[in-house]
Amino acid sequence: MKIDTVFLFDSQINKQQNFHLLKQFSREEILKNSSNLSELLRFQTPIYIKENGRGAVSSPSFRGTTAQQTAFLWNGISINSTFLGQGDINNIGFLLTDNIIVKSGGGSVLYGSGAIGGSIHLDNSLSFDKGFSTQILSEIASYQSFTNVLKSKFSNDKFSVQLSANQSISKNDYEVIEKKYKNINGQYNNGSLNIALAYKINQEHQISWISEYYSGNQHFPIFEESQNRANYKTLNSKTLGIWSWDKERFSNRFRIAFLEDEFRYYQKENGLQSSGGNAQNLILKDELNYKILNNLSLNFLSEFQKNKAVGYLSGIDRVSRLVFSNAMLLKYNPTPTINLELGAKKESVQRIYSPWLFSFAGNWKVLKNFQTAFSFSKNFRYPSFNDLYFQPGGNIDLLPETSLQYEWKNQWRNKNISFIITPYFMNIKDMIRWLPTSDGYWKAFNTNQVYSYGIESQLVFRKKWGNHLLNSSLGYAFTKSINQATLMQLSYVPLHKANVGIDYQYKNAKIYIQGLVNGKTYTDTMQNELDALQPYFILNVGVSWLGWKNIEIGGKINNLTDQIYATTAYYYMPKRNYSMSLKIKI
Repeated sequence: MKIDTVFLFDSQINKQQNFHLLKQFSREEILKNSSNLSELLRFQTPIYIKENGRGAVSSPSFRGTTAQQTAFLWNGISINSTFLGQGDINNIGFLLTDNIIVKSGGGSVLYGSGAIGGSIHLDNSLSFDKGFSTQILSEIASYQSFTNVLKSKFSNDKFSVQLSANQSISKNDYEVIEKKYKNINGQYNNGSLNIALAYKINQEHQISWISEYYSGNQHFPIFEESQNRANYKTLNSKTLGIWSWDKERFSNRFRIAFLEDEFRYYQKENGLQSSGGNAQNLILKDELNYKILNNLSLNFLSEFQKNKAVGYLSGIDRVSRLVFSNAMLLKYNPTPTINLELGAKKESVQRIYSPWLFSFAGNWKVLKNFQTAFSFSKNFRYPSFNDLYFQPGGNIDLLPETSLQYEWKNQWRNKNISFIITPYFMNIKDMIRWLPTSDGYWKAFNTNQVYSYGIESQLVFRKKWGNHLLNSSLGYAFTKSINQATLMQLSYVPLHKANVGIDYQYKNAKIYIQGLVNGKTYTDTMQNELDALQPYFILNVGVSWLGWKNIEIGGKINNLTDQIYATTAYYYMPKRNYSMSLKIKI
């Protein structure tokens, strides 16, 4: 009998689950929130998402940090913007990924700059010995919204190929009458194409290749019909090649990647381009693992990057930098119940001082149903091209942000129930902020020291009996993120956030519920009560039925209770709205 094998493009992330809190999304969970990546992260993770209206400009706050302190990785390769230093959430083609993993806590030894609050991993996988299969999703929703996704796969014992494509389009013209708000000029249109291949040369060697292309046109909501109808167009491509070499005690994975990101901003629709830029990143990465003993292994990770960018009407004129890094991970299992990991890394960034980074983590299975893990790490983020070179305001004398983090994960599990609680503490120094100057423009400075601390917890219950299946989860995050200069909470960091998910299936029928509770959220650095976003509770309900010949039909009511709420000051989110979907498996 043949054994099915699966090739993962990101080989490191699943190894971190012993020490850190990981949330992994199945394909089914991803499609529950298919409108955009912001909605998925908002309803199913502890991350706070600041969104300028549905589908518009969006940024995350992970454990009380800024958007630039969350790393986005595509198959193990960083895709944070070279210009902004952050991931543009609603311009990421997440519907073509096979799984999404959210890792809480710092990870700069493994994932480099930006991995301070946490990291978000969008990964593809290829299976062998599976034959041919195709999945099709079509969804129609309120505000003239349409989403279509196609994923086709073929594999035998030597070769695997996957072709995926999607398009999302929406007029997005919702209203919140009680607040006299209409989402004028909120339309968007985006699409992506993904091609992945893998070939087994022999039992030891395999080559793989994956490319993804994304095109988006995102308009900026305005408050009055007379205002300029600005829009933002983006086009990016990502290509990754991998050569894998696996032996009994030795494995090596060499990667070469090329990323290109182009954006254009138009202050007036159909007018001349107002600003923009093009960034190109060449990345060479090697991961070597040697098993010294059955309970002792050593990993060496080396990476080279060449970042190039040119801006349009931004003062950034053909800049470039070289980035080198070398890291080592030592993994030791002194007993079957204890796992230890020690890591160190030195990153050399052209014209920027970079500190030594380190990590230490340990996991102890205290009892059959209980284990505890502790981690301590130093993480960092070096300045983006906008931080350094944007004119006016860029500052070439900036230092990297650095962070010391402590985390203590505790997990209890039995047959049906799993409970995890993780307290943490971060000390962030030299945070880069843009502040007003006496000359009338904003400039980047290394400013505050921030203490961010809190608790993340998750309770999961799963039960199957007869034709019934129940899955439920409850997540809660308490977050204090205090600017040590003012002793006040950072803006857009809610003190309390909770997520509830309930899935019930009987034979071919399913119903699921999503709940979100968000506490009071300040929108400025001085905790102005009048401008704060008030607490809210959002409830989504969906149903589906798997019918004839693998055809599944479904429907969903978003914001069932018609709650009025906003995640960014002045930009309200939709009230009650609806969607219907059709899924076909061949």
